[in-house]
Amino acid sequence: MTQPAFPPSRCTDPATFGRVAVLMGGTSSEREVSLNSGANVLEALRSRGVDAFPVDGIPALAQLLADGGCDRVFNILHGHNGGGEDGIVQGLMAAFGLPYTGSDVLGSALSMDKVRTKQVWLSLGLPTPRYVRLASTARATDVHAAAAQLGLPVIVKPANEGSSVGVTRVFEGAQLDQAVALAARYDGELLMEQLVVGDELTVGILDGVALPSIRIVPKGAWYDYDAKYIAEDTQYLCPGLEGAAEDEIRRIALAAFAAAGCRGWGRVDVMRDATSGAFFLLEVNTAPGMTSHSLVPKAARQAGIGFEDLCWRILESTLERDAA
Repeated sequence: MTQPAFPPSRCTDPATFGRVAVLMGGTSSEREVSLNSGANVLEALRSRGVDAFPVDGIPALAQLLADGGCDRVFNILHGHNGGGEDGIVQGLMAAFGLPYTGSDVLGSALSMDKVRTKQVWLSLGLPTPRYVRLASTARATDVHAAAAQLGLPVIVKPANEGSSVGVTRVFEGAQLDQAVALAARYDGELLMEQLVVGDELTVGILDGVALPSIRIVPKGAWYDYDAKYIAEDTQYLCPGLEGAAEDEIRRIALAAFAAAGCRGWGRVDVMRDATSGAFFLLEVNTAPGMTSHSLVPKAARQAGIGFEDLCWRILESTLERDAA
């Protein structure tokens, strides 16, 4: 498998970027992860001479923009409801004409809504697990009917959260009510989807190129919040596949990213069925984690791009918005 090829950096002078606000923290359920990611990005940019400084949350950013206090934004807010992946902060920055990293309003808002992302993928013939959308106030009879329609096991999760927040794997009907109650703690619709048994993989996207896939092997039964951010025994195999299978997962990931209207950088999560070997798209992350456990930095490193260079390249994408 050949490594993805990246051109040389477009600029070498950190002064080109001006003052850079690293947007982190916020008030979403992923605040702590975002603070961790933001601290790492801030350190990396400063190490390359960039005039970068932290900004915690959208209200602080709004005040900064009103004061004309920065030239561009590195958005590493995660989640929605005070996070930076649902299109709201993108709309704010666009209104001020300020360049920023990551996807624009449409790509961010669509990707945060797992149900509507799946609808777009299915309309284009891209593979994703069968699903039923449920209101957060769904009656027990509707929940059990949905599970019967899909067939156990299923996954129940909020349609608008990330980092495995509010997610339950359901193998028996007796677990359904508790799973729905957990997911309903979060705003918006619920998503029940067919559980694909097999390998969990992810593909990072950078500047229109799919990075080497990563196969995730958690110590426990599945890749939950603890395995993502706390545990030290989760294995990350990169590349996760070989030969034609690796080519195919990268192709599907790029197609899924583009279909959702995304740009710049991100990550596409995929399951591979253990029996058939078929791939199933799960979701797109438009501001992925940049912590010590995070996946895009691991894949970039496999492609020969260190963490500091990765942050620099992501920030470089804002220069295109300067030109626009």
